[in-house]
Amino acid sequence: MATKSVQSLLEDIRLLGEGQYEIVTAVRALVRKEFPQVAEEVKYGGILFASEVQFCGVFAYKEHVSVEFGRGASICDEFGHLEGAGKGRRHLKLRSQADIKSKHLAQYLPLALEASRASA
Repeated sequence: MATKSVQSLLEDIRLLGEGQYEIVTAVRALVRKEFPQVAEEVKYGGILFASEVQFCGVFAYKEHVSVEFGRGASICDEFGHLEGAGKGRRHLKLRSQADIKSKHLAQYLPLALEASRASA
């Protein structure tokens, strides 16, 4: 069950834009489908997901939604969709719900969890 803070953030995201709200909701549904025991926490203006270890987060911006992977640089990016050049983090920019599938988010999630567990 979503905590009140997650619900409050979702209401704020809906004010930002219905498109962003729908993408964030779809990302949450996918994460929960892949990892039924996932924990959610509102932090840094987004929703962080953890399954024993924190492995990703979803953040809404004016023009897109970003799925952030804290250990994304450790992921073997066979699809070539990860963005970012920092030491550790990588992200996927989602501009539509279709991007969730076309950018292979479902395949990145277990890789992100594995990368986070390896560095824990």
